[in-house]
Amino acid sequence: MNACFFYSFWSFVMGIEINRFQGEVDEELLCPICSSVLENPLQAPHCEHAFCSACIHEWLSRQPTCPVDRQNITPPQLRPVPRILRNLLYRLQLTCDNSVYGCTAILKLDALESHVQECEFNPKRPVPCELGCGLVVPKDELKEHNCVRELRSLMQAQQSKLVEVQAEVAESKFQMGEQKRELQLLKDYMLAMRNANPSLRILADQMEADEVRRWAETLPKARVLRWGGMISTPDTVLQLQAMIKRALSESGCPPHIIQDLMENAHERRWPTGLSSLEIRQLNRRQYENYVCRRIPGKQAVAVMACDNGHMNPDMILEPGLIMIFAHGVE
Repeated sequence: MNACFFYSFWSFVMGIEINRFQGEVDEELLCPICSSVLENPLQAPHCEHAFCSACIHEWLSRQPTCPVDRQNITPPQLRPVPRILRNLLYRLQLTCDNSVYGCTAILKLDALESHVQECEFNPKRPVPCELGCGLVVPKDELKEHNCVRELRSLMQAQQSKLVEVQAEVAESKFQMGEQKRELQLLKDYMLAMRNANPSLRILADQMEADEVRRWAETLPKARVLRWGGMISTPDTVLQLQAMIKRALSESGCPPHIIQDLMENAHERRWPTGLSSLEIRQLNRRQYENYVCRRIPGKQAVAVMACDNGHMNPDMILEPGLIMIFAHGVE
């Protein structure tokens, strides 16, 4: 190898300087490449020579042979050194990385990393600014720290990020709008074909039923604690109906059933088993058998026909019921 190789290589190698260690260091614990104490050691597969991880990877990027005996090796063939060698390394005692800044600690190699992070002499240790901005900065940058400048820079970064997020949201809304438009075109086409072709009518009905089922499964199951809190005539509170309708739409409810569900929120549309207060009281024990889906953010549940095939026909309605409560839904 030429001199240029050695010059560029020696400017790169890692290892831990041997003069930082207390006492003699066994030669087996030195890297043959950089002659320093092994750092994150790896060994060759056959000859088992050990090297610093950074050293051997840099070496193999230029020459795929063992630096000691020149056997062919490749990076994937490297493996961790045996535990006994790691234990010998961990027992070595050395000075802190920050000894040049005044730290006098002598510690075992396996405790070095955690100590350096908390070392009070570490110039890069994060410390809070005491001038009131609340930012945490490296200790050696504290003297040059300017609260106004840093806060302004932070605000600019946040504003840039906000602009990016807003652009992503706008793009997502556009793409979603395009998909909804295409889906509606497909539905309109299927509707037209359904009216013209009985076999397609069956297929379209099945697709709509599958869409309703998939939507229902996205809603979390709900538990009604107070069935007596049911509001059976919600049309007396128009704002309440509007809120429920909006929640259905925002949850992804198929548009073709939203109006039906809202109409099915009133007792005048309910099946015979729920048609009056007296009948509802008689059938109250059956309520616990309902599979209820929570309408997001509201004291209301959707009791969908696709979830409640086990109920008596007089207790369920297609495509489902909306039950609104004053309280008691979790």
